[in-house]
Amino acid sequence: MPAVAATTERMSRVDTAWLRMDNDVNLMMIVGVWLLQPAITYEALAERIADKLLKYGRFRQKVVEDAMGANWVADTGFDLSQHVVRHTLKRRRGQSERAALQELVGQLSTTPLDPSRPLWQFHFIESYEGGSALVARVHHCIADGIALISVMLSITDGGADPPPRKLRAAGDDSGGDWLTDAVVKPFTDLTVKAIGVYGSGVAKSMEMLANPYQPLFGSLDMAKSGYQVVSDVAAMALMPDDSPTALKGKPVGSKRVAWGEPISLEQVKAVGKALNCSVNDVLLACVAGAIGGYLGEQGDDPQGKEIRAMVPVNLRPLEKAYQLGNRFGLVPLVLPIGIANPIERVYAVRQRMTELKGSYQPVLAFAVLAVAGLLIKPAQDALLNMFAKKATAVMTNVPGPAKPLKFCGATLRQTMFWVPQSGNIGVGVSILSYGGGVQFGLITDEKLCPDPQHIIDRFEPEFEKLLMVTLMLPWGEAA
Repeated sequence: MPAVAATTERMSRVDTAWLRMDNDVNLMMIVGVWLLQPAITYEALAERIADKLLKYGRFRQKVVEDAMGANWVADTGFDLSQHVVRHTLKRRRGQSERAALQELVGQLSTTPLDPSRPLWQFHFIESYEGGSALVARVHHCIADGIALISVMLSITDGGADPPPRKLRAAGDDSGGDWLTDAVVKPFTDLTVKAIGVYGSGVAKSMEMLANPYQPLFGSLDMAKSGYQVVSDVAAMALMPDDSPTALKGKPVGSKRVAWGEPISLEQVKAVGKALNCSVNDVLLACVAGAIGGYLGEQGDDPQGKEIRAMVPVNLRPLEKAYQLGNRFGLVPLVLPIGIANPIERVYAVRQRMTELKGSYQPVLAFAVLAVAGLLIKPAQDALLNMFAKKATAVMTNVPGPAKPLKFCGATLRQTMFWVPQSGNIGVGVSILSYGGGVQFGLITDEKLCPDPQHIIDRFEPEFEKLLMVTLMLPWGEAA
């Protein structure tokens, strides 16, 4: 076993925010599935986790909260068997293995991690579809999706160990709660005026947030700082509420998950090139079409409607992903679910993506969410629910490895993950490219969408429509 990490390390304000965002209907866990072929053994998995994953000191540390926030503290009683656990997949009569695994993932998505131990767990199913399956749960306070992709690569066969990491001493903020460099410094007088934020409220609030040792937790200063930030980003708050659809409402906290088979990334690129659009434009148009088609099927006419998805935007250099933590902002992306014509829908998405380029909304939303995590719980919930009114879903698009990976000698044939939904948002959409394919995953609240597979099954037909139209275009000509 690796040496035990230093006893105590201060948690950044940003990671503390995500720690405290758990609520009765949404847990802040990133959940992922690996499907392996052929099967591997529990012993091989445990050995790999001990040898590779635990070289990240964070995975041997538990969280201890105090009046100022939280600390990472070495778990002196660390027991790997509590984090790598066996499961036998239970199937009801007539239920497929895929459906049984999806049901298990939904249940695990609403099962809290043990707060007295490091906040992660792997659930191992030795026999699944002729191979093995692995369900990973990691609390968002440990890392964001981009960082966890780096972790995933490091524990596969031949993966590189993380660089040695020097821990900060208590009171030393020189290495940064990165907030100062990423958010405070860009807010010069010029940029503040350029984005229509007048006065020094944002900069002052950021400076207060950037020092994780300043005792703000629950203080009057923290409340003033939080409400000043909210005031300064009033433009975001003044966005109209999202279109009312069957996917909006108060979640009940019971989750359902689904995922589909990959579609060819080369074909997606070809369609994008033919239509003079990006790969993202094509994929998001398929998301909008699938959701719109599903709502129509449920008797909820999507015509003329748009919904927003809060989309994470990476704010860290990719070469520093191994440092873990959360370094991303959010932008509200409008999905034109009411446009039936697939080509028109692609161009509508492209226009909305263009409008977001160069936007300061990621850092502003980041600031609001960071403040929300440090306010008293009622104020935090009120602020997060403001976002929930503005959006129907959380959606993320992560580029994975271009070639299939090996793990304990087996091939990782398919992988998918789901991001948590904050506040009262009840839908999460995941897009992941891996091994030459692109696939869609969906996690929904049972009350809002009891069978997300019905939406997943619409993604490929939506893409096929675009592919068919592309093949009908004159050769050598762009749309």
